[in-house]
Order: sequence, then structure tokens, then C-alpha cells
Amino acid sequence: MSVAPAAPALDTLGPDTPAHTVDAFHRGRFWLVQPKHGGHRAGMDAMMLAASVPSSFGGGVADFGAGAGAAGLAVLARCPAARAVLVERAPEMAAFAAATLAHPGNAHLSDRASVLTADVALSGRARTAAGLADNDFDFVIMNPPFNAAQDRATPDRLRREAHVMEDGLLESWIRSAAAVVRPRGGIAVIARPEQLGAVLDAMSGRFGDAEMLAVHPRPDAAAIRIVVRAMLGARGKLAIHPPLMLRAQSGDGPSERTEMINNGLASLFGD
Repeated sequence: MSVAPAAPALDTLGPDTPAHTVDAFHRGRFWLVQPKHGGHRAGMDAMMLAASVPSSFGGGVADFGAGAGAAGLAVLARCPAARAVLVERAPEMAAFAAATLAHPGNAHLSDRASVLTADVALSGRARTAAGLADNDFDFVIMNPPFNAAQDRATPDRLRREAHVMEDGLLESWIRSAAAVVRPRGGIAVIARPEQLGAVLDAMSGRFGDAEMLAVHPRPDAAAIRIVVRAMLGARGKLAIHPPLMLRAQSGDGPSERTEMINNGLASLFGD
């Protein structure tokens, strides 16, 4: 996706802030302060993940691996009664998330959000001590690193941490999600299609009533992303939804549904 840079007058960060951009999302309904060069820059993946949360949602959501906060804020912008905790391991990216919440263009959302610097892969007492208490959220969304370690990795440390999956990462993140959500709470994961088996295996015995949606760049192309949503403690079988086509049948422009999801005007699963 493309994002529009803010006017310079809206950028109120201090002179010591690392090189960054201030970008508009949801047609200017919220702004993101994110690194200009190193680290992860948010785009369509974050918007699709946020759109997996039902539009009627009014509880607390934990954004695992939040980066600068795009997915969490996108939930708040669409769900006026929701609250979000932006959970990020890297202190540098957590600082960008804090700058995002402090941006004046987000004043209408910032009182419903907070930043927590913590590693979501922690377990048991270590996770609780880091600020992720059991049964504390109604929903967890996650955009975990999904590049294989053997893929050519960027030399930038922050970007590498955000993009390259460590062994057992999906299992540990989903295990933590099962601990911190309340009974019948939700989870949503965005990943690559080849990781569907690993996602479902990690959810097995924890989450059920799973729903899966594949994302294709165009109707004649293979899927490039999957989004899986499920409920803690449920026992229903996997349901596969009609896919999302990012581009229209003809031409290079985005499809109408993609535009609505990208701008916070529709949910991914139709609820």
C-alpha cells in the first residue's frame, strides 16, 4: 500500500529523533511515526491484520510485534470502543510507537492505547513480569516475522528482527496469545501461505472455530498471504472464506474491497 506523508507542520518530534517519516493511514484518521530507513515500515499487511477484528469489537486488543503501532491504531480507528496495547520487543521500535501515540493527529485515539516493551515469546512468570498478564485481553493480533532464516536477510538489525522468523517463533507467540486472552477471546495471525500448517498446529488444542482467508495480488495469481482468525477454547472446524484480491480484475488499481479494507471502511471477514 502507499501512504501519504504528513505536512511538515504536523511533525512535532524533537531533533534527536532518528530519521523518520510521519505517514497518514485510513485517509488521515490516524498517523504513524516510523523509521525512514532502518526497521520495519508498515503497509497493507498491518491494515489487513487490523481488519480481521470485527467492527463491533469493544474490548482490549494486544498488538504483538506492533512496530510503530499501525495495526493497533487501525483497530482503534475503526472500532471506537476498543482499547489497544502495542507490544514491541525492540526498544527502538517501541520508541517509534510512543512517538506515534504522542503525535497530535492521534490525540483522539491515544487515550485508548499504550505501549509495552516486551518480548511476546516469553512464557510463564517471565511473561507476566514483562507486563503480559494471563487473561488480560479480549483479542490478540500478530504479524510475526515470516521470512525464513535462509532467505537473503537485510543487513539492518531492526528490519532483520522484524522480518526473519526464529525457530519455534510461531508456537511461542501463539502460546502467549492463548495465555493472555480471556476464554472465548480471539486471535488473528497474518502469515505466508506456506506457514498455514504451522499456524494451525500452534493453534491446535488452544484455539478453534478457525477461519482462513487467502490474499491474492490478482485473480490469476497464487496467494501471497493468509489471515487466520480463531477463538480460545472453541472446538469448531476450519472455515475457508472467499479470497481477497488486492487488484481489480482488469487494470493495475486496487480492488474496491481492498480500498475499503486499506482505509478502515470494512472488516476482512465481513463482521
